[in-house]
Amino acid sequence: MGAAMTIVQAEEWLDQRQLFTIKFGLETTRTLLALLGDPQDQMHIIHIAGTNGKGSVGASLLAILSAAGFRTGFFSSPHLVNVRERFRINNRIMAEADFASLVTRLADLADRHGHQPTYFECTTLLALMWFAEQGVDAVILETGMGGRLDATNVVTPCLAIITDISRDHEQHLGPTIAAIADEKAGIIKPYVPTVFSGRVPEAVPVIAERCQMLHSPLSLFGRDFSAQAAAPGTFDYHGISGATLAELPLLLQGEHQVVNAGLALAALELLAPIFPVPFDAIASGLQQVHWPCRMELLEVLHRQKNVRVLLDGAHNEAGVAALVQGLRTNYAGSRLLLIWGNMADKNMGPSFFDLLTQAATVMLTRTESPRFAQPKALYASLPAEIRARTNWCETVEQALAAMMDRAGPGDLVCVAGSLYLTGRVRQMLIEDFLPNEARTIL
Repeated sequence: MGAAMTIVQAEEWLDQRQLFTIKFGLETTRTLLALLGDPQDQMHIIHIAGTNGKGSVGASLLAILSAAGFRTGFFSSPHLVNVRERFRINNRIMAEADFASLVTRLADLADRHGHQPTYFECTTLLALMWFAEQGVDAVILETGMGGRLDATNVVTPCLAIITDISRDHEQHLGPTIAAIADEKAGIIKPYVPTVFSGRVPEAVPVIAERCQMLHSPLSLFGRDFSAQAAAPGTFDYHGISGATLAELPLLLQGEHQVVNAGLALAALELLAPIFPVPFDAIASGLQQVHWPCRMELLEVLHRQKNVRVLLDGAHNEAGVAALVQGLRTNYAGSRLLLIWGNMADKNMGPSFFDLLTQAATVMLTRTESPRFAQPKALYASLPAEIRARTNWCETVEQALAAMMDRAGPGDLVCVAGSLYLTGRVRQMLIEDFLPNEARTIL
């Protein structure tokens, strides 16, 4: 093995993997895992696919399993600011020393055997290496895109979860809901139970047929279990067993989060023989669910005034529709100041114009990523009546400063369009506007 990398060298090596762009297929990941001794075969894995809600379901499972005393790993994507956020065990992300050590091992292995894994293949491998090394009890593994040919699909899980399916990444997954569902259904394994949200009718027969073909017992939201909003900040869960859990805590905002919490609890019901979770751990775990930049509200001090900032990583049609509904439900009396930036390959659909119509003023911007749409071009594509209350600037710093200056009492600054954008704004808010005692919480 070569000399151990520093954290900076490890991050640079991984960033260089971006040159290999998106590559579908499992061969490279399987080959490198075999060389590592197939660590994935020694772990209890919960595999999650879907268009929206994967991270929220995973975060809920992580909090509850952790509260029940299980050492639980969680691999998610994308990250907001630092790549090590993708790798969690209970309430901590991967340490710099572990990251540098694992990247050194992986880089040496890939080089010796002549492989060029992509960025996402590398992060998948690093997650499985770390979780095995740390001896976790359970692993929550989130797909990156699709399912069938996603690098994470090298595992045989003890349970598969498929969250809401909608249009996204159509150039890779197909132009219809049925085609996208077929790709997501790739994580379903023979005789392994599947939990599915099933809220889009076109997707249900695709998932059901795959489950039937593979003898995978299917638990469907609305048929086999359900969840409904109850008192503010709570929900009721009606389980697969027929039991009801009433007024459970729900910290994540939005009606769709009721469904996501229901999926997590249905999964735990099916996993009870392996991971028995008492009721008090469910309640205390749900009290600790934290998933940044998903309708996350921060209140910060700027120029002697308090400003409310809502961060939401909505980046596809269904996500933006959920954001619009959340704004109408929870912030109907607030003047909306919108900061928006999206990747150039995204098609937001009618929901995007619903959001722009709801905003009193709009600021278009972008991060440093070359994948982002140019704000000036996005501005030019808008209808004249929306352009009349829209501006654009090239940097996130300029956009945030302009909207923070403009915000008045009762206003709401909303940042959306990309998790990378909201992550950057969140970092700026925490470092520049929040008091030190609040930073420790966030």
